[in-house]
Amino acid sequence: MTLATGRPFLMIPGPTNVPEEVLRAMHRPAVDIYVGPLVELTDNCLRDLKTIFRTQGKTFIYASNGHGGWESALTNTLSRGDKVLVLDSGRFARGWGEMAAVLGLDVEILPGDWRKAVDAEALQARLDADRDGAIKAVLVVQVDTASGVINDIARLRKAIDAAGHNALFLVDTIASLGCVPFEMDAWGVDVALTGAQKGLMTPPGLAFVAANEKALAAHEHADLKTQYWDWTFRLGEEHYQKYCGTPPEHLLFGFREALDILMKEGLDASHRRHRLLGEAVRKAVNVWAKDGALEMNILEEAERSNSVTVVLTPGLDPAALMRFCEETCNVKLSGTIGEINGLGFRIGHMGYVNAPMVIGTLGAIEMGLAALKVPHGRGGVQAAVDHLTSAVSE
Repeated sequence: MTLATGRPFLMIPGPTNVPEEVLRAMHRPAVDIYVGPLVELTDNCLRDLKTIFRTQGKTFIYASNGHGGWESALTNTLSRGDKVLVLDSGRFARGWGEMAAVLGLDVEILPGDWRKAVDAEALQARLDADRDGAIKAVLVVQVDTASGVINDIARLRKAIDAAGHNALFLVDTIASLGCVPFEMDAWGVDVALTGAQKGLMTPPGLAFVAANEKALAAHEHADLKTQYWDWTFRLGEEHYQKYCGTPPEHLLFGFREALDILMKEGLDASHRRHRLLGEAVRKAVNVWAKDGALEMNILEEAERSNSVTVVLTPGLDPAALMRFCEETCNVKLSGTIGEINGLGFRIGHMGYVNAPMVIGTLGAIEMGLAALKVPHGRGGVQAAVDHLTSAVSE
């Protein structure tokens, strides 16, 4: 028996659900790329990206995915042979480091744990030991969707400052921007980057980068620059230079609408919505975990992200549960990757997502646990509902 007919629930950690308004905004003819409305749209998007990143720095738009944002951050600020320190807490900071190595940078990984956030004290100790300033940049991911961790960016900045180190601080906000607080300037981040396809509710294909004065000064001497990623070229007077060629018009139309949706809600309200929905998911998982078949991957509550929850399943085959959710209920979850590949599942709850979607997803999971006769604590969905009811009743 299937209950799947109806709107599908895409509850993976990216790409995320795209609002109907965004899809409609993209359904229009192409326009002139040199003058008129598209030029104004570019200026407005670059301006509003500063608001989203919370920066007075320069912002850039790329026709690429988030990995393109990684490459832009590295090639615009560093030179071949420079040492970068990668703060390990999951798959994606490591992936950024792997890209850096291919570019000819000297990559060092600060050892981490897939079940914990980056250790700020370990970062300070490593930078204290770097008395010659060999480390030119520190790379970290704010939310790693492989592990489900959120790293404390402000605290890591304080560790860099406590060491008196001059390394650039580069932060990936692909799975966090628009979902959780991020204060580029207030937290002393030199380069921040993100992608369109998660909290920013736009189809994949756009990356966004923000750079402060320190990063722009480093750019002057960087020798990894290539024309496509080059900030100097993209700051040129001609509109096509903003994209190093033809702008990705229809993605921009969609992104403009997504920005309008986000800014109408307000960043603080979006952050609160993500927090409440993330807490609701965790309430349910904690109830289910009482009989030992499930457990949260991230051990400390404060280090669990509000955009994705990673659940380990030592008591069952996660593929069977995910298959039940998709085939019976039309709810698509994601499997675990990297070091915990095949050991659990991931629930995405970021971007264009609300309480009914989360509660429905949790209901499908709870049905699956019961149907598959998995030992689990009963009442996870009710715990989530109770939490949200209490929050909206305040």
